[in-house]
Formats: sequence, C-alpha cells, structure tokens
Amino acid sequence: MNPKYKRLFEPYTFPNGISLKNRIVMAPMTNFSSNEDGSVTDAEVNYYARRSNGVSMVVTACTYVTPDGKGFKGEFGADTDEMIPSLQKLASAIKEQGAKAVLQIFHGGRECPPDLVPNGEIVSASDVPSERGNGKAPRALSGDEVETIIAAFGETTRRAIEAGFDGVEIHGANGYLIQQFFSPHSNRREDKWGGSLDKRLAFPLAVVDEVKKVTTQHAKEPFIVGYRFSPEEPETPGITMADTLQLIDALADKNLDYLHVSLNDFWSKPKRGVEDERSRIEIIQERVGQKVPVIGVGSLYSADEVLKAFEIGVPLIALGRELIIDPDWVEKVESGREAVIETKIDLGAQARLVVPDPLWQAIVNTPGWFPGVE
Repeated sequence: MNPKYKRLFEPYTFPNGISLKNRIVMAPMTNFSSNEDGSVTDAEVNYYARRSNGVSMVVTACTYVTPDGKGFKGEFGADTDEMIPSLQKLASAIKEQGAKAVLQIFHGGRECPPDLVPNGEIVSASDVPSERGNGKAPRALSGDEVETIIAAFGETTRRAIEAGFDGVEIHGANGYLIQQFFSPHSNRREDKWGGSLDKRLAFPLAVVDEVKKVTTQHAKEPFIVGYRFSPEEPETPGITMADTLQLIDALADKNLDYLHVSLNDFWSKPKRGVEDERSRIEIIQERVGQKVPVIGVGSLYSADEVLKAFEIGVPLIALGRELIIDPDWVEKVESGREAVIETKIDLGAQARLVVPDPLWQAIVNTPGWFPGVE
C-alpha cells in the first residue's frame, strides 16, 4: 500500500462500540432488482456480495416499511415478518464477506408511483403534489396514520435485528416521506406535525425515537442507527441550508451512531440559507462532527479524490457509483494498485461486474448518470 493512503484503512469504532475495519462504506443505491413480492433476488444478493469484501460497511438500497411506501419498481420490502428470511439472505451475504450490514429503511411518500401502492393512493404530509415525479396530488395523512407509519419504522427495525443486520439507516433524504414532513414545500399541516420549523421536525425526530426505542428493546448487542439527509431542496418554499443546520442540531442530540449526508457532489456549496463559501459537507462537519460521526459522499472516484475528501475531518467516506464501476476499488488501493482503478463503467462488463439486469439497463439507458455513459 502507498503510505499516503494509510488513513483510509485505519479501523473506526462507532460511539456504540461497533468497529469497522476501514473508513470506506458502500453507499445506498437503488438497484430495481427485487422480486415483485418484495423479496430479494439471487442476482441482487450476488451484486451485494461482490461489493462487500473490501468496504467496512454496506448500506443497502432502501426498503419500504409499509405497502404504501414502495418508491421503486424492483424495491425490496421489509413491511411484514414474512420478509425476514429474504432480509436474512441479504444480511448474511454482506456479512460473510467481512462488512457490516446496514438496512436503509424508508417510505416514499408522494414520490411513490401510484401503480406500486395499494389502490394507487399516494400519501404525504399534505396534499401538495411533487414537482419531481408523477405530479399527482397525494392524500394528506391523518394523525393516526402518521403514528402508524412511525410505528412501522420501529417494526422494520425489529425485523432488521431479527434478520441479522448490524444496523439501520433512517432514510430522511432525497425528497421522500421523512424529508416531506421536514420540508415547507410538502408540509403545510397545522397540527402537531407541521407549521413552524420545530413542528416540521416532529416527524423525523419521532421516527428516530421509535427506532432507538425498538433497538433498546430487541437488540441483544450493539446495533447501529444512522440517519441520512439531503441538505437542501430546489423547491420554493423548500429546505435551505439554514433549515438543515437546525435539523442536524436536533439529530446530534439523539445519540445516533452517524449522520450520512446525501450529496451528488462532495464539494457542492450551499445555494441559500447561509452566507458561507465553504462546501455543505465542511459546514455540516464543523457544526456537528464533534457530537456525531458524519459520513461524506458524492462523485468521488479516484483514491486521491477520496483522500482529499478526508482532509475536511469526516471519519468515513461512502462510495456509490464507483463501487458499481469497480467492485475491487478498496482492495486495489490496499494492495498498491490504485493506478488500475476503473473510473468509467465498462459497458461490455455486466457479467464481470455482477450487476443485475434491471440496474444495468438503467445505467446504460441514462446518459450522464455514470461516467462512460454519454
């Protein structure tokens, strides 16, 4: 190994005592490859196993906690106990390769395609249509339904524990239901779940509290609980960097094991809400990094790019698309072969890269999504 990359391979221990063998994590990425009933496919299991040998922790694609939360065709489910054997298969495949397995838990809210949810009825904090997806106005959840979904995040956490996962990541990012409750665009409620910024925080924090409570009740050994968030939204009104600083202050007091920033570009700068020329991740790390570990992510491909990202002080870096392009990224850096890391997708290498067909089709048919696909 080139000595300059040594810090990438230092072990890391979470506040709860769980140790990781190095500082590189596989980021959660939807792969569209599960069975129609929500169970994982062999192709999906093989895809994860192929990428779990070098990294210290794998965060899975998101899994829905209720039937009306399914956000993607080919998404796997964790909404009933019948799904536990399927989840177990996935957790085992990751852990057998030496990585910690973390299940990302989610509800799509108004971003769910109507044809994937019961009766085609999409739900959200309020009846405000998305500006991104199907544009259909969701039905505003009743107070009782809000409580039911919070409980469902807890039940899915229990299933993750029973299936052998090492942790869960609460998906509060990318415009899905948890973010919809925090956003002034999608949350126009006037009850305890909306209105002021403090009330818009109520749902995300209630989910965190429920997940932590269930973990205390059911986990017989330390169990990771992380939270992923998007720092800004393009919509007006929408989440600003100033709002996010309030969110992460509140989350930092919740005894979480990490916060995971959802960024397409690690070095992207705030668009509104703060007068600060630094990158979002630097602002976030300075604000809460001493209280809770921050995972950085965003279009990092080469070993030198990852090394530079570590310089801002985050303890862990997640790689997403790069681990699809080159599943051996970590092993190559560790063995001094960083010069042969692939940074563009080889369009003739689906079998070698062990990528399920639905994900492969999405890659090759989406120009600009992956380096090498024009």
